[in-house]
Amino acid sequence: MTIRAKLIAAMALTVIGPVATIAVALAAFATLDDRSDDVQRAGVRQASALELKFAVTDMNGWQTAYGYDGGRSRQTFEDSVERTEALLAEARKELRTPREQALLDELEMAFDAFIAIDEDAYAALQAGREAEVRRLFLGPEIRNFEAMARAADALAVEQDRRAAAAASEFDDARATARRELVAVAIGAGVVVVLLLITAQDVVRLALERRAA
Repeated sequence: MTIRAKLIAAMALTVIGPVATIAVALAAFATLDDRSDDVQRAGVRQASALELKFAVTDMNGWQTAYGYDGGRSRQTFEDSVERTEALLAEARKELRTPREQALLDELEMAFDAFIAIDEDAYAALQAGREAEVRRLFLGPEIRNFEAMARAADALAVEQDRRAAAAASEFDDARATARRELVAVAIGAGVVVVLLLITAQDVVRLALERRAA
């Protein structure tokens, strides 16, 4: 290869090298940003499912409490019902896959049945029919709670799986980005070596012409 050709190649590499490095780096960081966003969204959905699972258990616990303390815990139970309703509405927005929506349908159906029977139980408590209250709480309400708990647990398991998948994809993207950046760095090193060789050739040619 002539000195002229080497100079042209060196200049081309001087331009192409940084451009390629920047392009690879930008692509790698864009992919990492996307995967990071996926991890964040999965975390939000996971938290939503876990909060709903806790709310269902909390609501059932306060229902049992007011049934056995003569209604003194009724207001706390009603507050828990409101929190559960709010979390259900939030989960409807966050959890959008067909399976998630189906599980929310199951949970909401059991929740509605739970509230309907609770009204009968509270009326019985106010009328002094404590045996009826216990029958309702230990019979149909237990079954409704178990149905809610199963659906909420399935939602939580689903979100755990999706969160783990998102984290794994982020790790894969990070490893790929690292490999790409290392490859670009090696390429940049090769460019530097080629530039040094070309510079030596230019200097040698200049010295030869001066000696001549």
